[in-house]
Amino acid sequence: MPDRWRGPPRRPPWWPENEPFPPPGGWGGGPRRFPRRVGIAFALFLGLTLLAAAALVRLLAAGSGQGTPRGAPLVPLPFLALGLLLAVLLAGRAVRRMAAPIGDVMEAADRVAGGDYRARVQARGPGEVRRLARSFNQMAARLEANEAQRRNLLADVAHELRTPLSVIRGNVEGVLDGLYPADEAHLGPVVEETAVMARLLDDLQTLSTAEAGVLRLHRQRVAPGSLVQDAVAAFRARAEDAGVRLDWHAAPGVPELDVDPVRIGEVLANLLSNAVRHTPRGGSVTVAVAPSGAEVAFTVSDTGPGIDAGDLPHVFDRFVKSAGSGGAGLGLAIARSLVEAHGGRITAASDAGGTTMRFLLPRAPAGR
Repeated sequence: MPDRWRGPPRRPPWWPENEPFPPPGGWGGGPRRFPRRVGIAFALFLGLTLLAAAALVRLLAAGSGQGTPRGAPLVPLPFLALGLLLAVLLAGRAVRRMAAPIGDVMEAADRVAGGDYRARVQARGPGEVRRLARSFNQMAARLEANEAQRRNLLADVAHELRTPLSVIRGNVEGVLDGLYPADEAHLGPVVEETAVMARLLDDLQTLSTAEAGVLRLHRQRVAPGSLVQDAVAAFRARAEDAGVRLDWHAAPGVPELDVDPVRIGEVLANLLSNAVRHTPRGGSVTVAVAPSGAEVAFTVSDTGPGIDAGDLPHVFDRFVKSAGSGGAGLGLAIARSLVEAHGGRITAASDAGGTTMRFLLPRAPAGR
């Protein structure tokens, strides 16, 4: 048997990067069972046909008096015809049971190839063919979801780029036409809006690479308290200008983490930026870190007005932001992707007294 049949099955190119292949539950009988069944059915049909043909030859030879030894048993013609008919009926039934559902899959595959990702097939026929139909439906559902996400992303990016492009075009055309002087007052907004566009593109690149599972993490063994201290220090001046008190504390005995400190710093920066922006003057923002079982928990709490209950489940989606928020609405989406890239998870809780963002990261393995 060739070695390629003994090794693990090859991962399809459309299979998600963050899902194991093959599935943990297996394929329900294995990928080799289906060709074995087909081979057995074909062998049985071929054997029955050959036996019937041999019996027919013996019968014809006996009728002509040639080639049949004296006393050899002969198969009665009615039984021979019945056997042939039964073999043909069984073979036709088996072919129909497999051919019809496989034809459905082929037709649906043509529709998907033509761009109709809503195509689905009914799971019917033998067990292996039903598994094929279910796998096809899952693949089509993923393609449909990816296509919808792609369309929404393009629409959101076009919307976010429209405003800075309008500012840039208006100021540049005014300078070229002689309506505006080429001074800082008119060229400064052009530079600012190009920085906004560059930041948007950088955020999209970070988000896409993290969600695709190809973001490179430069892990180091670090103390969680130092990560929080550095993040708070970077936002101290902004919080003072906004009239917001910014505090932090670390619980004793917090274990070290094996993380990319730059990426976790980005997570804390995104959370702190939102907290300071939405906290009114005289309010406070608190950052805390503490052990939580086999993980380390980071919390960023503010005393702002909170998030509407209807918006809370969508705060980590792309381009979701409140009416008074700045930016493109990618900060929390990036934070979630970076936390999940480290094997952690992030949640949000909010009420009239403020908002609390909490993310957990696995502690560093012992001995590293």
